Amino acid sequence: MKLVIQLVLWVVIAALGYLLFNAIWGEVEFNEIKEKRYKAAITNMRDLRKAQLAHKTVTGKYEKDFDKLVRFIDTAEFTITQRRDTSVIDIEKTKRFRVDTKKNIVIIDTLGTKSVKDSLFKGSDRYKTMINVPIEGIDAKYTMDAGEIEKNNTMYPVFEISLKKDILLADQPKDYVAKEKQIVSVDGVNGDALTIGSMVSINTNSNFPKSYGVDD
Repeated sequence: MKLVIQLVLWVVIAALGYLLFNAIWGEVEFNEIKEKRYKAAITNMRDLRKAQLAHKTVTGKYEKDFDKLVRFIDTAEFTITQRRDTSVIDIEKTKRFRVDTKKNIVIIDTLGTKSVKDSLFKGSDRYKTMINVPIEGIDAKYTMDAGEIEKNNTMYPVFEISLKKDILLADQPKDYVAKEKQIVSVDGVNGDALTIGSMVSINTNSNFPKSYGVDD
């Protein structure tokens, strides 16, 4: 009887050990997949942000329509300027004091133009598909919005690019995904989505930790 009890205990210990190993290994495997997918997804999101910032530089606003954003990249040009500090005669003060008086001014010289496409993507055409989530087996697009918000009686352009973790990790264990959506950590992606920018505040920042690279 004692031997039977010992055998049962060994079986229970082995089963618990197996379950514990599977739980630990399962989470390790999930984290490896998550990190790989986050890095790939963030690469495209940063390309989208570069395109949005270029659009605002040239037009003064952000673009919510992806097809129009692509056409902008294909056709738009940055104006290359040079700033010069100089001094000129201040006519008003010269008249007032009856002596030549100078004032400092800034002159902006236009040197030429440069293609937005060449400036941002240097011969690559990846911008044409950057709205697609670059994960094999996941047929999804990023959510992109743009518009204006009011602050101190002034309208400011804003944009937001986001991707729900549910979409990015759709084929992963639901309990791990639920835990990931609730994460609050300085070295994690907090919240239920990866985001850049905001439609409710004036910023172009991301919610990615520094381990994924510093914001542009």
